[in-house]
Amino acid sequence: MSQKISFHDYLIESLQKPEEAAAYIEAILEEEDPEPTLLKSALLDVVEAFSKTTMSSEQAESQRQKLDDILSQSGSQAIYGLASWLSEMGLELSVNVQNQDDQ
Repeated sequence: MSQKISFHDYLIESLQKPEEAAAYIEAILEEEDPEPTLLKSALLDVVEAFSKTTMSSEQAESQRQKLDDILSQSGSQAIYGLASWLSEMGLELSVNVQNQDDQ
């Protein structure tokens, strides 16, 4: 008997790998016309995934709260806050040179 897995469960399982989580966040950040809540939703997906492998439920809740605080900030505080939050998650924010084909 085949076992069905929901898309959300599949996503959370795949995001447990830091490389997949980084690629997922990067794809969201590259969206040309993102929905306002898309980034927050993606970051919360990563917290949920990591809470299953690399952090306790208390740590996950703390990260969710920090994320809410960061995303309520404006300007450079939000950017530096997000960079710090990603670092705590074992990820990093980076800037790359844009390919000529992308311009």
